Order: sequence, then structure tokens, then C-alpha cells
Amino acid sequence: MTITSAATEQADLAVVAPTVITVDRSAVVAPVNRRIFGSFVEHLGRCVYDGIYEPGHPTANEDGFRLDVIELVKELGSSTVRYPGGNFVSGYRWEDGVGPRDQRPVRRDLAWHSLESNQVGLDEFARWCELTGSELMMAVNLGTRGIEAALDLLEYTNHPSGTSLSEQRIANGAKDPYNIRMWCLGNEMDGPWQIGHMSAEDYGKLAARTASAMKTADKDLELVVCGSSGSAMPTFGEWERVVLEHSYNYVDYISCHAYYQERNGDLGSYLASSLDMQYFIETVVATADHVKHKLKSKKTIQLSFDEWNIWYLDEHQASDEVNEDWTHAPRQLEDTYSVADAVVFGNLLMTLLKNHDRVAAASLAQLVNVIAPIMTEPGGDTWRQTTFFPFSVTSRLAKGEVLRPRIDAGTYTTAVYGEAPLVDAVATADAATGESALFLVNRSQTEAIDVTINVSDLNATVITEAVTLHDEDVYAKNTLQDQDRVGLKQLEGAVLDEGTLTVTLPPVSWSAVALG
Repeated sequence: MTITSAATEQADLAVVAPTVITVDRSAVVAPVNRRIFGSFVEHLGRCVYDGIYEPGHPTANEDGFRLDVIELVKELGSSTVRYPGGNFVSGYRWEDGVGPRDQRPVRRDLAWHSLESNQVGLDEFARWCELTGSELMMAVNLGTRGIEAALDLLEYTNHPSGTSLSEQRIANGAKDPYNIRMWCLGNEMDGPWQIGHMSAEDYGKLAARTASAMKTADKDLELVVCGSSGSAMPTFGEWERVVLEHSYNYVDYISCHAYYQERNGDLGSYLASSLDMQYFIETVVATADHVKHKLKSKKTIQLSFDEWNIWYLDEHQASDEVNEDWTHAPRQLEDTYSVADAVVFGNLLMTLLKNHDRVAAASLAQLVNVIAPIMTEPGGDTWRQTTFFPFSVTSRLAKGEVLRPRIDAGTYTTAVYGEAPLVDAVATADAATGESALFLVNRSQTEAIDVTINVSDLNATVITEAVTLHDEDVYAKNTLQDQDRVGLKQLEGAVLDEGTLTVTLPPVSWSAVALG
């Protein structure tokens, strides 16, 4: 069935044909790696200051970290945390953020035109990661710095003792090394906005030299080279080819960054945003594999999708958030997310899972206040944005192996992506526990869709959980004044009978069903 839509509305038929999905236990994408549920903390806006760190808050610990935020981060299920940027890292001197706090310099952050107090630095953030149960993923500055600074940082973080910088770490209170495994070689170096922006040729050579030196110090490091900042970049594809031809032998991942937003009232196209993410992934995989064969390498480069989210970038660029005032922790990029945003967000996460054989790690950008699932008010509350729910549920339920279902669904026409399926889905199954889960999206704006799912291969006998994110108002949001306006609801009418699961998906909804 084909359902057409204009740019501003989707004209669904009155009756939508049922969708049939088959889950085949042998259609394994990859084992679930917890790094797919990573996140991102950048020294930007109120992500760090007034976000995770607020010494005067009633819940603050001795380091100044808000314990109420830490509890929500644990509930979210964030695994790896990329730090300290982002654009911020391209002008960052890591040494400014270690040692006695009263001796740390205040610096200008040129990336976001604000002041950086350096009251939170590497040692404090490592302790915060320990409190949240997160793995620290470090980025090095290849914008204004290079090999020497990267090696110094590696020595400070990972060498046990007996050297100048490891002894400095010990003197600063960290006896044991941090043993950071994943390292980003700069950030978005293809972007003209980036401090130290350079050509693919120049960056590829610098990244290769830096990676080679770092692996001389520790051959088991996992290094991420910068890919394109988005699929719309004019150098997309060619950037990846050139960079990898220089660095392929020294790196393990290439990064992908993608942000999405609704434009011009075109909700139909927006709901199909995951099609662009799929195109992005397939293009980078094809390019990386081309370089692999060209170099006759036996190694396969994986993808680190270490920035992805909903971001109303157009509105940010049109605002006066970045201005001539140099201030500490200004309110920047504090998008408030709707139900529609959360449905698209959940679908993006499903797409990462469906490509988990090549997307081995991912980082939701960002974690607190800045385009984030968690919001805070200075001295006050913290609350969950709508996007919190798909992430937390998927992170909790996705175990074992990712399975790619076969989906027979109707389609509709979008102005941006052409034909798009009305229903999307992905599944996971854990042979050790017998637990499995399905994650589903209904992109129809007006019609509930009946879905019949053959789960006989999963040997499930009971539905243990069935939830949905849906609201009659697709633009409903959680705000400071109404923090619980949107939340998960029970997915009514889900039935499991002799290997067949039937559910009815509300319009514009993200849903999850757990089986045992």
C-alpha cells in the first residue's frame, strides 16, 4: 500500500493494512555491545556547570556533582561517555583542568564563545564516571595541538607510576591509572567552524602520526579517526576515503555525526529521518571497505556514531545564544523535546542497533541540559525529557544479540526521502536468559496500525512488559513547569498466543515489548 503526503501533511487512508513482521533467530546482526548506549558530555552551555556539577545544590557531593543527576544518568542506562568535546576539545589544554582548583586558570572557549573555569577537569570527571558506572571515552585536541599533547595526556591517564605525568596524577589524588581505552583523534576536523579546521589530506596525515605514536605507547588502544560531520557535508565520502587512506593501519573506528529536526512543518519527512541515518552508515561502510581492499588490509574499520540526536540547529543559528558576551555556562542549545521528537529519536536508536555489526559504538549528544534527555534547574529540580524514555527502555531491555526482522508494511510518500515504511522494527534476544525484546515505530500521523509478529523462533511464553510513547498532541513536551506531561504508557491489547505476538501501535508512536 502506498500513502502519499505533501510537505506539510501526511494524508493517511482511513484504513491501514496490517503489518506482518517475522523474527528469525538466525538473522543475527551482532551481539549487543553496551557501547552502543554511550553518551556525551561537552564543556558547552550548562552541560557541565549547572548540569552535572553544581557545588551549591542540596544534592551535591564533596566534588560538587549533583547526585540527583547521577541517579537519572544511571536510570538512563548510559554506558560510555565521550569527553570533553565536541568543538570544545579543539582549543582545550587538558593541563588547565588538573591540580588544585584554586590555581586553575580561567580561559576563553572560542568554540562556544564562553568562559571556562576549569573547575571540572579530567580527574573530577573520571570520578563522576565511576559514580555513574560509565566508561570514559577521551578526545584529544588536534585543532590547536597535536602529537606531544596527546602523548602527555595518555601518560597522565594510563601509565601506572614512575613517570613525571603519572606521578602528577597520583599527587592529584588518583593512585590508579584510568586505563582509558577509546580515544577520539580530534573532532569534526572537516568543519569550517572547527578551530584548526584542515583538509582531509592534512588531517589524515596528522591523525595517522598521532595514532601511530599513541599505539607505540599502548598497542591495545582503540582509536577513532574523524569522519564527516554529517551526510550533507560537501566532502562527505571523499573525506572518509582520503583520511582512511592515510590512517587505516593505525585506527580502529571512523566517526559519524548526525542531527535531525523537523523543518517547514514537514512531519512526514521528519518521522522518516532514520532513512538518512541508514544512508549515512551504508555510505561510510562502503567507503571504509573500499579503502580496506585498496590497501589489501585484513582489518575491518568499525563505525563510532559518537554524535547523534535531535537538534534544532536552524533555530540555534538564528538566535543570539552565541554573542559578544563572555560568560560562564550560558544557556545554550537547551532544546525542549516533543513526543514526535522522541519517536524519531527512538527510531534513530533502532537504526543504530540494526547496523550494530558495523556501528560498534555510539554516543548520544549530549547528556544534560544541552540537547539532552536530562534537564536541570540551578538549585532546583531535574527532570526527564521525552527522549529519555526510548533510550532508557532500549538500554535496559536490549540484551544478547540484535536480530534484524523481516517487515512487510505499507508505505507513505515523503517530500525528502521518497517512499518510507509506515512501520519500523528491530529485535534482540538473549539465549542465556530466554529474554527477548522488540522495538517498534509507527510513522502514520493519523492511524493506529495492527501488527502481527511471528516470534515462534524466540520460544517466548509470556509478555513481561509492553510500553509505548504516544500522545494525542504529538508536540506535547515536558517542561520545568510540567515535568511529567509526557511519559510511557502501557501498550494496551498486546497478546502473545502460540508464537504469534499481536499489537496495535498508536499513530506517531515508539513502543517496546519484552518477552520471556
